[in-house]
Amino acid sequence: MGLGRGQSPLLMALLLLLACLQMGMSLERISYVPQLSSATLAGRLTQSTFTLEQPRGPFSHPSISDSDAIWLVVAHSNATQKFTAPQKVEDTPVPADFPQRGYYLTLRASRALYPGGPPSNQLRVLRVGNDTRCSPRTRGCNRPLPGPGPYRVKFLVMSDRGPMAETEWSSETRLQQAEVLQAAPGPQTAGIVVIIAILSVLLAVLLAALLALLIFTWYDTCGSTPISGPGELVFVRKYDTHHMSRPSAVGGS
Repeated sequence: MGLGRGQSPLLMALLLLLACLQMGMSLERISYVPQLSSATLAGRLTQSTFTLEQPRGPFSHPSISDSDAIWLVVAHSNATQKFTAPQKVEDTPVPADFPQRGYYLTLRASRALYPGGPPSNQLRVLRVGNDTRCSPRTRGCNRPLPGPGPYRVKFLVMSDRGPMAETEWSSETRLQQAEVLQAAPGPQTAGIVVIIAILSVLLAVLLAALLALLIFTWYDTCGSTPISGPGELVFVRKYDTHHMSRPSAVGGS
């Protein structure tokens, strides 16, 4: 059953209105890709944090005001396709939602903190995962990252009316992992065993020499020092008693 002539212009108007609404709901794309900080920076990558270069002026669009919030979106690399910008600040995902959603928002700022112009002498970086004191259920909490990743990030601009603009996703970032010490196979293992055996023999010889030295010192000391025996003690006591009792005997005679 075909459409009447009067219904065709009405249908076209409805389709055009839907297209305009869809265009109005789409976010403005900012041609900026978040980058890791310089490789010479200490602590650029750790087991729970990574450091980004601070943006310089990418949010100076006329549609963005100083009161708009600029969030950093942290996501697992495989969760970027399912990211949905929250429509209200109250719906902002927190680090506690990370295991289920695969992303959360942190490091809220304004464009005044990301000024343009040439770089200054001050080091301006953003360290992701640097706050160990905030609760993972707190909005904007910058908790340490739970694993090695990989992670990807982007910036999201939100006003009181909802999301407005977003940057490109960064490349994948993998954190450092704790290294497990393992014995090297092959000739290196045999060499280590030989070194340990030689050190053990030298340690045993050193202990034996020290013990012999202690015994010799003790024997030499005991052999050269006169020690009074029981007979000398008895002799001294008899001499003192005889000396003290002699005048009494003379007086009595």
